[in-house]
Amino acid sequence: MTRRAKDIRLGADIGGTFTDIALDVRGTIYSTKVLTNYAAPEQAVLDGIEAVLKQAGVAPGDLDTVIHGTTLATNALIERRGAKTAFVTTQGFRDVIEMRTENRFEQYDINLRLPPPLIPREHRFAVAGRIGAEGQELQPLDEAALEVLAGEIAAGDFGAVAIGFIHSYVNPAHEKRAREILAGKLDIPISISAEVSPQMREFERFNTVCANAYVRPQIGEYLLRLQSRLKETGVKCPVFMIHSGGGLISVETASEFPVRLVESGPAGGAIFAADIARRFNLPSVVSYDMGGTTAKICLIEDFAPRTARTFEVARTYRFSKGSGMPISIPVIEMIEIGAGGGSIAWIDAMGRIQTGPESAASEPGPACYGRGGDRPAITDADLVLGKLDPDNFAGGAIRLNADASKKAIMRDVGKRLSLEPLAAAFGICEVVDENMANAARVHAVENGKNISDNVMIAFGGAAPLHAARLCEKLGLDRCLVPEGAGVGSAIGFLKAPFGYEALASRLVRLSNFDAGEVNALLNGLKTTAEGFVRVGTDGVINCEITAFMRYAGQGWEIPVPLPDRAFTSADKVWLKDEFRRQYAIFFGRAIDGLDGLEIEIVTWSVRAQDEREADGGQEIISGTRLVSSSVTRDVFDPTMAAMQASAIFERANLSPGDRISGPAVIVERETSTVVTTPFDAVLQGDGSILLVRKESVT
Repeated sequence: MTRRAKDIRLGADIGGTFTDIALDVRGTIYSTKVLTNYAAPEQAVLDGIEAVLKQAGVAPGDLDTVIHGTTLATNALIERRGAKTAFVTTQGFRDVIEMRTENRFEQYDINLRLPPPLIPREHRFAVAGRIGAEGQELQPLDEAALEVLAGEIAAGDFGAVAIGFIHSYVNPAHEKRAREILAGKLDIPISISAEVSPQMREFERFNTVCANAYVRPQIGEYLLRLQSRLKETGVKCPVFMIHSGGGLISVETASEFPVRLVESGPAGGAIFAADIARRFNLPSVVSYDMGGTTAKICLIEDFAPRTARTFEVARTYRFSKGSGMPISIPVIEMIEIGAGGGSIAWIDAMGRIQTGPESAASEPGPACYGRGGDRPAITDADLVLGKLDPDNFAGGAIRLNADASKKAIMRDVGKRLSLEPLAAAFGICEVVDENMANAARVHAVENGKNISDNVMIAFGGAAPLHAARLCEKLGLDRCLVPEGAGVGSAIGFLKAPFGYEALASRLVRLSNFDAGEVNALLNGLKTTAEGFVRVGTDGVINCEITAFMRYAGQGWEIPVPLPDRAFTSADKVWLKDEFRRQYAIFFGRAIDGLDGLEIEIVTWSVRAQDEREADGGQEIISGTRLVSSSVTRDVFDPTMAAMQASAIFERANLSPGDRISGPAVIVERETSTVVTTPFDAVLQGDGSILLVRKESVT
């Protein structure tokens, strides 16, 4: 299905606190936010769709496409609410997912805490049979043992099966045969690692297939319910899902590989920010997405988010790599911290204010929601500081109780630190903002970047409340708050291409480079990737080829972009030179003086996606027309350390070129943009708000 100018498309993003809906009616965006329904997540989607269709005067049957992203898979993994899963593996490798790797992220912590494996030992089963590292069969698969095992699994009331054999990424024959035998006696979903994550490193691969199987029944049932209820309301169009790599896939693919949905919502946000960066020709951008449960930071270079092949969920140490559950799939690379509007504030044993990772979410919600929550959240602190209008939150859909916020803050924070409600609320927000600033700095340094060289793009319901203060801490002079920022991820879904990334680990040393084998491998990956994309489009498909390369003996690889063409034997010289060039970019220099040092390709990747037209370009408007407002509200000013009268502006009443001098608050239905004293705000031609430091030149 090729996207047409007349298409009416809808994006639905289920978050931890709010479910965001964005409707694009031939270029006009309508949006709404509703509280996420944990008991029946699809109900919030249906309620939001009903509200936004009413806004636009559109019937359900008029929709051409629904694009959906959800945190359900992530939450199921974090909260351990998946199916009872059996893991079938190679004899001698039963405990790989519990032994993990030799890495210790806290070298001297004798009480090191790691997330327990998804599948307990008594649910892990080993069978004889062995594939070698080059794909050769070293020992036949014990099919008789699998027949017996099928009976044990059937009697054990399991809801799913994961199969992960050693070296199946290079030869999946044993995994496929094991699935065939088990499927003959079991009527439950079976996932194999050769299809879920055909990459080297057994711990990451095994953990990924286990995660896929673990959430597969729950996600499959949810997607069936959603489709059925959408049809009942009169929606006749196809539903597509956004995956963690930022592309669209069919519901059927998502049901089979739900682990690819783990970072689907944040991926939509990164795509939204990349689209804004392209529109304003900003090659170096840091996106800041703060919702109700978490905050996400992502670097965007040359109008594309950085990507990775692995990421972690459920970290036991908030900022420590290696302390979480590794998921080995293509993903937009970002750092995520528990700092959303619903994140709970508390005092640790050393008397320090802490926030998150626990969240009040939508049920019971922050204290100010009046839905049963009585613990202070970041939203409560924002309300006490005057950043939020209690009578106009979420367009007036939720009335906020400031007294409840003050009471909760005083009980859990203020009294313990001998602070008044205002000072305690400011302390909470300062800790949140400092945590986010530190996370952004670390993320930039890990990628060899200077965070202050970027322009920030802020979106999500809570980000515009904190963006200016975060820019102060990071030394950023400019920040864009796009139109529709409160539902940015849902709008990003509408910008996402139909795309899929197929990977395969095949160890190829340049000294033994065989162009024929490489071309056959890449053609197979292209066929796989394009097959997933063709489900959603009949337009032009572009392919990006990447080789992950290293010097032999190194523990990790770097990505090297490859041309989309057939290779010849002469290309091994080009590959060597290109690897050395990319290596120097990553690490400052290539390794010289060792001409005999072998270079090898570990993993090959083909990313296919349909071609999309770019939106028209926008010039940054500096804005010299200073506007004022007779409406004011007291908002805490960190510069003065006191409440100050701040001008209140309705975003809808501003015109391009209008300049507002901080302190001020620009309000809209889904969020509010706080303009702190060091900043001015200028409305841009596309409706975006540019926060610009007063002493800087735009």
